[in-house]
Amino acid sequence: MLLEDEYIRLIFGLKLKQIRTEKNLSLFGLSKLSGLSKSYLNEIEKGKKYPKTDKILILAEKLETPYDHLVSLKLDKNLAPIGDILQSKILKEIPLDLFGIRENNLIDIIANAPAKVNAFISTIIKIATNYNLTRERFFLASLRSYQEAHNNYFKELEVEAEKFTKAYQIGLKNINAGFFEEILIEEYGYTINEDELNKHANLEELRNIFIPAKKTLLIDKNVSEAQKTFIYAKELAYNFLNIEDRLYTFPWIKFESFDQVLNNFKASYFAGALIIPQKDIVGKLEELFGSEEWNPMKLHRMIKSYNCSQETFYQRLTNILTEHFNIKNLFFLRFNKPMNSEEFKLTKELHITQQQAPHANRSNDHYCRRWISLKTIHDLEQSKKDRPTFGIQISSYENEKSEYLVLSSASQDPFKKDVNRSISIGLLLSPHLKRKLKFLKTDTFDRKIVGVTCETCSVQNCKERVAPPVKVERVNRHQHIENTVEKIIKSFS
Repeated sequence: MLLEDEYIRLIFGLKLKQIRTEKNLSLFGLSKLSGLSKSYLNEIEKGKKYPKTDKILILAEKLETPYDHLVSLKLDKNLAPIGDILQSKILKEIPLDLFGIRENNLIDIIANAPAKVNAFISTIIKIATNYNLTRERFFLASLRSYQEAHNNYFKELEVEAEKFTKAYQIGLKNINAGFFEEILIEEYGYTINEDELNKHANLEELRNIFIPAKKTLLIDKNVSEAQKTFIYAKELAYNFLNIEDRLYTFPWIKFESFDQVLNNFKASYFAGALIIPQKDIVGKLEELFGSEEWNPMKLHRMIKSYNCSQETFYQRLTNILTEHFNIKNLFFLRFNKPMNSEEFKLTKELHITQQQAPHANRSNDHYCRRWISLKTIHDLEQSKKDRPTFGIQISSYENEKSEYLVLSSASQDPFKKDVNRSISIGLLLSPHLKRKLKFLKTDTFDRKIVGVTCETCSVQNCKERVAPPVKVERVNRHQHIENTVEKIIKSFS
């Protein structure tokens, strides 16, 4: 939150500028009228200085405005949203420097064009309200933008993971929960408790809770080996990276600041880099990409060679492909679907360099059932085998030239009972990608024309459609009306 004196200066400056412009006075004109210098008045309006009482009295008199109105912190309704955002925690909670923005620059923009900024903020608030944009979603969207701005590759975290690996003599054979637990206990003084969590039925979706005062990690004794390894790797990250402002549960249930969300990402990234070392996976991917024929078992064996979940592996690909293979036109998606429901939810997404569809929608539209991401979940539900299902296809949109090679796998959600989920990664079929993937030949994979949602899709005779294309029909109807009106106008010209 802005410091109180800083907030008071900004509000006074905004009010002074508003009153001055309403009276059609330039800064030069107000300077002549009040006897105060133009530069001094400019600094007041920008919130950099707060005038003394005698000068406020002069300004109140010359502007024919009550003194109490000038010094009051209450803003008129047309500036109220700016006051709300200045008083809120947003400017402090989001580390603007990550995006190359200085807080002072942002405040200058607000002070220089309050009416336009007010209109913009009001619009954002209305959009946020309509789409149920919570504080949580806002912070996660900010984190996603930060990842995308860096192609989701963070060299400093890779270096730290390699330092840790060397310091503790870690190799692929000892990347396991037992070895990591030993480091946590011996090096960082942890106590591991596998009994407490299971005493609380309402905590069945939690996998661990960290109690900092006792350095005790409560962990669900039913977690898989891969989950436990990842949980321990994150704890190692928090300690090795000296991160104190952190989240204490996995999955997290609440956060106090954006820094906690960011630090959770850093710890997760470190864990992924520790479990799937970049040098090892780069070599394996080079071998896979150099194969003349597509063999899905090679990919399955690669995933199995690491002590990780499907999601951890696919997320790691988004780090490695962008940096080591220059494959940056890619996306990552995670869909969830309750077993007794037909509703699919896009719960996680990442889009590098291009805004590839689909994006999570808040309008309750039905995602296209032709997506391999949804098909693998359907295949999982139809399968009688207790193991993940896999799929791969080339997807393209109607009336668009872009095509994507999309790999997907589906399994039961480890954090939610009776929920299935799929993890997918999509790669733009660019000339660069075709050169990289030797097995990418004509007719190697099924091709599908897909939409984003049924409501916005114009694909004809779609057998997978679960809702009519109402939004397409509305656009076409309006276009038809517009064309008819134009014809009428021309006929009378």
